[in-house]
Amino acid sequence: MRVLIVEDEQDLGEAVLERVRQAGHAADWFLTLEDARAALATVDYDCMLLDLRLPDGSGRDLLRQIRATGRQIAILITTAEDQISDRVAGLAAGADDYIVKPFDLDELLARLNAVARRYVVQGSALSLRAEAGTLTVDRDHAQAFRNGEAVELTAREWAILELLTRRPGTLYSREQIETVLYDLADDVGSNTVEVFISRLRKKIGNGVIRTVRGRGYGVLPDGA
Repeated sequence: MRVLIVEDEQDLGEAVLERVRQAGHAADWFLTLEDARAALATVDYDCMLLDLRLPDGSGRDLLRQIRATGRQIAILITTAEDQISDRVAGLAAGADDYIVKPFDLDELLARLNAVARRYVVQGSALSLRAEAGTLTVDRDHAQAFRNGEAVELTAREWAILELLTRRPGTLYSREQIETVLYDLADDVGSNTVEVFISRLRKKIGNGVIRTVRGRGYGVLPDGA
């Protein structure tokens, strides 16, 4: 996933950024609403971790703006405001979940994954056509099995496969794939996506990922 972190506490922001990246997600961290809005205007994020008390305003204002546009993004509020009324206000503004500081980073990650699943294909497993067999993608547990045998994937290989299986039949451009692989600060090589796609095909079978020249990459469910 591509995750946007909006948090003005330096130590906490660094810790959350590191934990999210350790989990294999691409993440960008900003300290202000202004920078968050600029990032949202240029990057298609899957999830956002949003603090409410920021130097240039309230995170609730940004939350309402996003929901008013109809943009599909999972939003988890992270804040020190611990009153029931605060939680109700945050959820009413459109948040998918709410976690109070101080929090455990593993719990934060678990909640992030839970809210993200609401925006993707439902169901724990997806069957795909594979060369000489079938590939099963277990999205809930971030695992892939080819003919019943576990496939060992790197974090970035899984990130691509996870993206392509969100909506089977949808084509994703190279630029869209790059957004789940790298943070804004990373320098992406011109053929990086092609290299990872090639590695994936060797592991999961050539029949799974299809290429449409000039448009991108996608997968089809088994039997399609």
